[in-house]
Amino acid sequence: MRTKMIHHDGVTIPMTRGGRGRPLALCPGLNSTQADLHELTALLRRDHDVVTFDLRGHGLASAADRYSFDAFLSDLVAVLADLDLPSPPLLVGYSLGADLAVHYASERPDAVAGLVLIDGANPLPEPFITETDLVEFRSLADDLAQAAEQNKGTAHQVLLTAQHIHDLNLEIDVVRSALLDRYRKIDHPISLIMSTSIAGDSTEGRAPRHNRLWRTGVERLVRERPHTSTTWLDADHRLVFTHAPAIAEIIRRADPGTLPGC
Repeated sequence: MRTKMIHHDGVTIPMTRGGRGRPLALCPGLNSTQADLHELTALLRRDHDVVTFDLRGHGLASAADRYSFDAFLSDLVAVLADLDLPSPPLLVGYSLGADLAVHYASERPDAVAGLVLIDGANPLPEPFITETDLVEFRSLADDLAQAAEQNKGTAHQVLLTAQHIHDLNLEIDVVRSALLDRYRKIDHPISLIMSTSIAGDSTEGRAPRHNRLWRTGVERLVRERPHTSTTWLDADHRLVFTHAPAIAEIIRRADPGTLPGC
């Protein structure tokens, strides 16, 4: 495997590349790092030349003065611009990384071979986080920031504060409200891998509404793009960690350039 540090916009982004086969770029999500995705990455490298990296403030990337959707998108742009690939990569994104992938592909249609979007980039017809959800999401952000303390100084660290995480979740809601316009600009194959219970399997609280809304958003996209491939996994939002072998196999089937028997 090869590693490289990319410097842009005042931050340092670590990029790792390894494997064999067709190019594939894997973009992590909010509060996840390339080290967290090690199982999925190892499986994908059996069939693909895989590029992974950390978003600013995550993993071995440096901290930043600003954390926003556009700032994270600039990290993805910088990584892919630095690559010398024989052909455009299959772009795979998890959670926030899926949204970044859709924006990237809509702005640079010739720079990707296709998209695989894992539990993200959902064009929701209404906000995911309502006024009644704010207290719980603030608490979730606090929990995530507190849990991150134990990973300080490691490849799994996340340097964002609870306020950063909370503000980004609200911003992602706004981004997804306009996501259908982005999808309309993409002609490449798109495969969705979605969790059936993004908010967990509780029958009380916010979970039932959020799980229904998550499915409604996907149905909305499929009406707009009938040829979009969708796979539902019986999992919550941690599916990329709990169902890595199944996801790797779905990605393998979704890439028309993967050679049989590889």
